[in-house]
Amino acid sequence: MQSKPDGTIKIGTRGSLLALAQAHEVRDLMVAAHGMSAEEIEIVVISTAGDRIQNKPLSEVGGKGLFSKEIEQAILDGRVDLGVHSSKDMATTLPDGLELDVFLPREDVRDAFLSPKAKKLQDLPKGAVVGSSSMRRKALINKLRPDIEVVMFRGNLQTRMKKLAAAEVDATLLAFAGLKRLGLEDEVTSLLEIEDFPPAPGQGAIGIETRIGDERIKQLIAPLNDADTFAALTLERAFLKALDGSCRTPIAGVANVEGDQISFSGMVLSDDGQIVHEGSCRGVVADAASLGKAIGAEIKAKAGPGFFKDWS
Repeated sequence: MQSKPDGTIKIGTRGSLLALAQAHEVRDLMVAAHGMSAEEIEIVVISTAGDRIQNKPLSEVGGKGLFSKEIEQAILDGRVDLGVHSSKDMATTLPDGLELDVFLPREDVRDAFLSPKAKKLQDLPKGAVVGSSSMRRKALINKLRPDIEVVMFRGNLQTRMKKLAAAEVDATLLAFAGLKRLGLEDEVTSLLEIEDFPPAPGQGAIGIETRIGDERIKQLIAPLNDADTFAALTLERAFLKALDGSCRTPIAGVANVEGDQISFSGMVLSDDGQIVHEGSCRGVVADAASLGKAIGAEIKAKAGPGFFKDWS
C-alpha cells in the first residue's frame, strides 16, 4: 500500500517528548528536502508495549521489539507510511516486508551522568543507589563501581528525571543524544567517556523504517540518509545480530567512520560486570556488514557457549 489517497504522508512514532521531537525532525527534513508543506505530513502517535509496561525490566518482558512492534504493524497495515525510531531500540531482525535503511546524522553517542550527589559516577559515595533499566549500564556500573546498587528505573526521559529530582535514587544515566534533542544539556552533571563506558549499539542515531517496495516513500526519505551513520549502524547491527543481542544482554559497542575506513570496538559483559569479553576491528566502509558479523562471532567464540546460557 502506498501513501494515503489524500496524499498525506503519515509518520508513526511513540508518544514521548523525545520520540515526538525525533518525528518532527524527520518531518522538518522532508519538508526542507522537497519543498513540501508541514501539513502534507501527519505525525501519528502509536502506543507501544514498552511504553505501557512500566513495572518490569525490559529484559523480563520481551526486549527491544517492545518499542517498535505496534509501529511496525501500522506500517505493514498501511495506517502509516514510515516509522521513526531510536535505533538502539530496534531488533536486528525486522518483520517481513519492512526495512530500516535510512539514518539521520548521528548525535553524540555518550551516556550522561545526572546526580545532585556527585560530579562523576566515580565520585558517588559507597553504597549509592543508581537508577537504570539498561542491562548494559547496570553491568558497566558494576564493573567500575561494584559497591554501587543499581535499581530498576523505567519510564521515559522526563519520568526518570522526575524520579531523580524526587530523590528516589542518588543518580541516573541517560543517553546524552536524547537530552540534547530536547535542549536539556544543562541537566547533565557530567559525560561518561566512551573508553570507560561504551554506548549501546545504535545509540544516538534516529532510524526510519518503511515498507519494502514503497518507492514513493523511499524516494522522499532518501535525501535524509547520512552515509557515515548508515555505515556505522550497519556494522553495529551486524555485530548485535551475530551475538543475538537484545535488551536481555549487556552489550556495548560503537563504530567510527573516517573517509572510506571504519573502526569498531565492542564488548559483552556478565550481569555483574566482572567478566568482560571484548574485541575490535578495522576495515573499509564497504565491508561494514561483514566486519560486524565477524567481530560478533569472534567475541561470541571467545566468551564460549556457557557465557550465553541465560541469553534466551
